[in-house]
Amino acid sequence: MASVNPFDVSDSDEEAERRPNETVDTERSPSEGAPGPPPGNAFSLPADAEPPTLLLSSNRTSPSGEGMSVSAAATSTMAGGVETRVSVDVIAAQLLRDQYILTALEFHTELLEAGRELPRLRDYFSNPGNFERQSGTPPAKDQVLGPGGPLNRAGSISTLDSLDFARYSDDGNRESDERVAVLEFELRKAKETIQALRANLTQAAESEVASQERKNFKSSPEIQEPIRPLEKRALNFLVNEYLLKNEYKLSSITFSDENDDQDFELWDDVGLNIPKPPDLLQLYRNGGSTLSSPTDKVDASVGVAFGDLPGNCVSREPQKKPDLSQQSEVVQELEYQLNLLNSEKQSLAEQIKKLQSEIQILKKSVSFPPPATLELCSSSSSSKPCSTNPPSVPSLDNGQYLDIRGVSEAGNDLVSTSTQNTSQSQQQTCNKTTSQQRAQFDQPNRKLSPAFQQALLSFCRMCSESRLGAEVSRIADSEESVMLMLGRCLPHIVPNVLLAKREELIPLILCTACLHPEPKERDQLLHILFNLIKRPDDEQRQMILTGCVAFARHVGPTRVEAELLPQCWEQINHKYPERRLLVAEACGALAPYLPKEIRSSLVLSMLQQMLTEDKADMVREAVVKSLGIIMGYIDDSDKYAQGFELMLLSLGDPSERVVNAVHQVFIPAFAAWTTELGTLHTALIPSLLARIEKLLTQGEHGLDEHKLHVFLSALQSLIPPLFAVVLQNAPFTSRAKPHEDIPAIEVTRFPRPASPLQDMAIIIGNRELLSSLLLLYDHQLEHEGTTGWESLLWVVNQLLPQLIEIVGRINVTSSTCVHEFSRFFWRFCRTFGKIFTNTKVKPQFQEILRLSEENVDASAGNGILTKATVPIYATGVLTCYNQEEDRKLLVGFLEDVMTTLSLSHAPLDSLKASFVELGANPVYHELLLTVLWYGVVHTSALVRCTAARMFELLVKGVNETLVAQRVVPALITLSSDPEISVRIATIPAFGTIMETVTQKELLERVKMQLASFLEDPQYQDQHSLHMEIIRTFGRVGPNAEPRFRDDFVLPHLHKLALANNSQSVESKRIDIAIHLFEAYSALSCCFISEEVMVNHFLPGLRCLHADMEQLSPEHEVILGSMIKECEIKVENRGISDAQGSISIASSLVGEDAKTKFLSKMGQLTTSGAMLANVFQRKK
Repeated sequence: MASVNPFDVSDSDEEAERRPNETVDTERSPSEGAPGPPPGNAFSLPADAEPPTLLLSSNRTSPSGEGMSVSAAATSTMAGGVETRVSVDVIAAQLLRDQYILTALEFHTELLEAGRELPRLRDYFSNPGNFERQSGTPPAKDQVLGPGGPLNRAGSISTLDSLDFARYSDDGNRESDERVAVLEFELRKAKETIQALRANLTQAAESEVASQERKNFKSSPEIQEPIRPLEKRALNFLVNEYLLKNEYKLSSITFSDENDDQDFELWDDVGLNIPKPPDLLQLYRNGGSTLSSPTDKVDASVGVAFGDLPGNCVSREPQKKPDLSQQSEVVQELEYQLNLLNSEKQSLAEQIKKLQSEIQILKKSVSFPPPATLELCSSSSSSKPCSTNPPSVPSLDNGQYLDIRGVSEAGNDLVSTSTQNTSQSQQQTCNKTTSQQRAQFDQPNRKLSPAFQQALLSFCRMCSESRLGAEVSRIADSEESVMLMLGRCLPHIVPNVLLAKREELIPLILCTACLHPEPKERDQLLHILFNLIKRPDDEQRQMILTGCVAFARHVGPTRVEAELLPQCWEQINHKYPERRLLVAEACGALAPYLPKEIRSSLVLSMLQQMLTEDKADMVREAVVKSLGIIMGYIDDSDKYAQGFELMLLSLGDPSERVVNAVHQVFIPAFAAWTTELGTLHTALIPSLLARIEKLLTQGEHGLDEHKLHVFLSALQSLIPPLFAVVLQNAPFTSRAKPHEDIPAIEVTRFPRPASPLQDMAIIIGNRELLSSLLLLYDHQLEHEGTTGWESLLWVVNQLLPQLIEIVGRINVTSSTCVHEFSRFFWRFCRTFGKIFTNTKVKPQFQEILRLSEENVDASAGNGILTKATVPIYATGVLTCYNQEEDRKLLVGFLEDVMTTLSLSHAPLDSLKASFVELGANPVYHELLLTVLWYGVVHTSALVRCTAARMFELLVKGVNETLVAQRVVPALITLSSDPEISVRIATIPAFGTIMETVTQKELLERVKMQLASFLEDPQYQDQHSLHMEIIRTFGRVGPNAEPRFRDDFVLPHLHKLALANNSQSVESKRIDIAIHLFEAYSALSCCFISEEVMVNHFLPGLRCLHADMEQLSPEHEVILGSMIKECEIKVENRGISDAQGSISIASSLVGEDAKTKFLSKMGQLTTSGAMLANVFQRKK
């Protein structure tokens, strides 16, 4: 064993050769009574000394073979040898024998620092038994005993296990150090106890099989003994290790999940108190040579002669034979070491074969000319020559590289150089390789020695000491070698390329990853691809995805699963949303190229996790689109329920862009799958309808309009697939054949699709086939009926009645719900066509609404007219087609509803909802005005009154021309109606005109009409008229023209407040006072000039305050503070301009205005209890 001698004893063969005649006296064995050693040998033993002995640990056996009999080794070393070399093992044995424990520890530490651990010292210092105090005669005070005796501990000494060079120092014993040493020793003992218990547990588990069963297995060799639990755990560990080593990462994850009771990171978790066996590959290779049973082997335990042991270390009792368990343990360890050596031997043999093949290739490709001539790369004489002994370069990659660093003169030199992995002096050639053969160069007619020539060329400035130099000095001459070179170089190139230009490397990375033979290199390259750009933009992501798809097409589904998917999985929780977005898009782009089992399991789970956990809207949007693509390729019907839940989950996303992606991609793809399964109209649509009905049942006191929108929008997106099912399952489907004579489909035949996936032509296949099917569809409905047409019959007999029943249950005052259902029926009727709408949809609505002349005056049976069925039928069904007969039908329906509701004294909410929904579209303004004019000239005052109130809803959306030409004349006509209720009903409409119209002439006409209501003596006692005017002034005053407000509204409010002081009827007086309070609260937020404030606003407030003192004390408190604030504003007008107009009243609107106003009244003397009582009474 060649090693550095720490005691200055020569360990060099060269030094021994220079001193061939030197001899040393040898020590005889103790039996021969040899004389003492010469004085010059520090390590010769005295005559009376015992030979070195090895103190074996009582619980450890080294299988490495290094623990041979030390007495024999020492005797052979020092008995007549001709060398002066002394092995370090002999030195260690001598130090331990003579109990130089501290010196041995120092010696062991220096060997550790030199990287040369000695097993003897390692075993000694790791065995706590060598330092335990034995019971018996106490030692002398300064005596140091060997193993088994007490060993006084210095401050810097500890056993090797607990040695901490940073903590201990040679400063004497310290109590803290002693305590730490004791705790560390106890920890080691506990670990040993655990190991012993594990061994006992293993033996107990192995003996569980009954003896009778074992006899049966022995008597019947063909019957295999069942696997034991510990055997199963050991095999599981080896199988998982094999999967990880061979890049089956996903399989390893699945295997670990299925064995969650086992820790695959720690062999000790198996429970066996034996070393870990070789891996599966080595077991397979060694499977042919069956190892002998441990019971057939002879004990190979290492020991020393009994007589060589010190007397104070062992008792004189005869040595017991080791038990069978210890023998089997030693045999197993030796077998394990033998297997390791065999595997190393095979590895070296393969390496030798590889080198031999490289040598043969080099022999073929390289001739043996004289040393090649080189051009100097630099003529600078000051340049330093490169090292003539460069470090070894990477392997020659199966001989596919041409080394241009120089060739030796003889072929034998080249072979020797390649075999020993050393290089000759550096030479650079500028040559070109053709057909894997070197170019031939002219040799100079000179007689320079090769050494001189090499030394001369060493001044050429070329160097391959670095990694890059080694790569440059070799040129690849085959595709495989190019791939290997790219795999080595790309990881070093990528970090040095600008981020903005790194997408230029994508083709190179992908090509190399496709063709590289090493799985680890391919994994590294794909990792680089997904981490190429820190935050890739849209264009860069598209480039990477294009490359991934090309890679997938090239390598096939197995490698896509094994190599690309793990890269996606690693970045699923990346901190940058752009990287997570890349993963989400990649899952969809790779879906067609993955195994179908992976598509419907792993990829679906990944996307579901990202949909529920990711916080970025753009990532969830991409996830939804990828889920749609997955739904287009999935064929596992068991995943339907999961797909349905994913649809509902994504529809409920708070981001609008995510919901749009659901309607554009996911729902069409999911509907296409359910169409193939035959569950679109039997499961999917009924499930959504059931959820809508459940929502309406639960929301009688407060409907969740958002959820209703979610379900209804999903139904709306399913209309095109449902119509496709009707066409594809019709009696005429087999007769549909596209040909040139078929007329083209009208552009307006179908509603504009939200995405190409909802285009009927794309769903059916092509526009020619769709056109042919539509012709047959219309003909079938018009002439042949629906007999035997199951899909259409389901729509007519089940879907439509259920939808109409749901419509009748929604709240008619909810404009959102009315609009949603209106849009749904509009798209439904436009998709299924005019004939279907006229013959199947309208009759069902008309039957429910029962609008006929004989029922107009009847009050019974018209409850349905007050529900949302009316506006949805009017705006969703009757507006689908805009021809003359369709418009007449809509006008007639609205006139009948208005008449029926008016004569029945029913609420007008359904009619108002119809006007609001239709009035949002300017196309229907003329039509609505026609309906209202019908009401204006109606003979019934009730109908005329209803028409007057409907004008208020229509004025805001109608342009001023129509207001001047159609609305104002109708209102003026009604304002002179004989019935006072009709005239009062026109006041809100006049007020709305004052709020929205800007034409002065028109405003003057309205102002004159309102003035006639206020100043005409016939209206002086019209309490209802006064309340309607005050209510209208409070509503339109803040938004009306300032001049109109200052010159007309505020003065007339002052007059009404003053007149109310003298009102004798208390009920009328308090009604007027309450409405005045609301109006003044709303108008107080406006800018009011000082003159109007003094002349009209403040006097009106004082009049109102006088009424409230008697009628409503709670209002009187607020009015008093308002008056004070206004008076302060008038007195300090200059300051008020800087602070804004009457800020204290700016928040007084309705009931909330009073609460906010009281919060600013801290300076008033009114008690808090009184204010609290005010609002309690108000509530």
